[in-house]
Amino acid sequence: MECISVFDMLKIGVGPSSSHTLGPWRAAERWIKELKDKKRFNKVESITVDLYGSLSLTGKGHATDFAVILGLTGADPERMPIENIDTIINDVKTKNVLMFNNERELPFDFKSNIVFNRKFLPFHSNGMVFTALINGRNYKSTYYSIGGGFVVQEERKISKANKIIFYCTFPYPVSYGTELLKFCEQLQLPISGVVLENEKSIREETSIDFELKRIWNTMLECMYVGCHTEGNLPGGLNVRRRAFDIHKNLIGERKYENPQEWLESIRKTEVKFRQILKWVSCFALAVNEVNASLGRVVTAPTNGSAGVIPSVLMYYLVIENHDADFKHIKKFLLVAGEIGSIFKKGATISAAMGGCQAEIGVSSAMAAGALCELLGGTPEQVLVAAEIAMEHHLGLTCDPIGGLVQIPCIERNSMGAIKAINAAELALDTDPKNVKVPLDKVVNTMWETAKDMNTKYKETSEGGLAVGVNMSDC
Repeated sequence: MECISVFDMLKIGVGPSSSHTLGPWRAAERWIKELKDKKRFNKVESITVDLYGSLSLTGKGHATDFAVILGLTGADPERMPIENIDTIINDVKTKNVLMFNNERELPFDFKSNIVFNRKFLPFHSNGMVFTALINGRNYKSTYYSIGGGFVVQEERKISKANKIIFYCTFPYPVSYGTELLKFCEQLQLPISGVVLENEKSIREETSIDFELKRIWNTMLECMYVGCHTEGNLPGGLNVRRRAFDIHKNLIGERKYENPQEWLESIRKTEVKFRQILKWVSCFALAVNEVNASLGRVVTAPTNGSAGVIPSVLMYYLVIENHDADFKHIKKFLLVAGEIGSIFKKGATISAAMGGCQAEIGVSSAMAAGALCELLGGTPEQVLVAAEIAMEHHLGLTCDPIGGLVQIPCIERNSMGAIKAINAAELALDTDPKNVKVPLDKVVNTMWETAKDMNTKYKETSEGGLAVGVNMSDC
């Protein structure tokens, strides 16, 4: 059974894509470690990176080439200053030299040492091959970015269903919603309680709290930055940032000096239905505008869907419960992480494998379930909320214009957030005994839909809006 921590589902990284940016970045880091473990690192004479399938087709728009370079230089996506990215990339481009893991200079030509191959490798559409030349011989390693920043090597054992075999050490391992509910009943705990018990088996609770606070602070900072940054997004589509203007109209003349004071100020604004819709959309748009600008976000469960969970959690903090504190944030993130892991185990969180239902759909389900628990829902109702949210994202395609995580991706986060809130409210007024579609059925249906979906709708920019609207039209 696959053992997935909440910190696997919620990762701090750099945009615009968890599978096309963070994944290749992490793959480069792992390749360096592999070379060092095999005592080859200091012998490397040159490097070539081949990108395949979806990584090639939309790699430019997702800054996959930049991510590979940053990973090869040893930069940390969680902590490196974002403003250093352009400097590192420009140095490699102009000097044709790469500082390998920030230790050794190697010759590197941006145009010839990163190769975009349109063909797909067999296991996953996000494949990449790292090649090191040592004493005239090529040493190759193949990695796959399987969504949400998760990376696996080709050599990992694969089951007949193309699922990677893992071994779980959690005391209460969960693959299905039914198993989760049994543990809730057995332990007499809410879903967040069961998840916490599993997390405590691998790290101290003080460490859990520290990391969850770091995740939330990153989300809050991301919303804050997005709401206070004006202008157009990079990439060529000239998409204007909307969060800035929406936020300016909503916040009025209120004064604040930092993200926490900003949160408190929002609590004092007018609360009507239209304003709530605008605030939630504003939070979601803000996150994904930061993401589209190679900013720091939290994959939740991916970068392309990073705005849904923070916007719904922010909704709870500034609209639903003004007395909410870290214990509520902790519960929300624990529940969200667990629901996301069920989808990852039973289906996919990779748009390259399942279309946008695997990203916005899963994030909406995660947020809906988490909000439902905070609003007093039972474990059964929490899973009902997650099911409702996903049910109404089934079949959603991934068709980014120009391969950029901008249109329709940014708006989809606001829609996914609103659906999550609606799903939570519907679940709270639902008797789970009357539910016709359990969560496990919708997870399986999502996976079957993903397998049936045409490749051109799976993050290849070869169908849908990506071909219906040309770059020149924008």
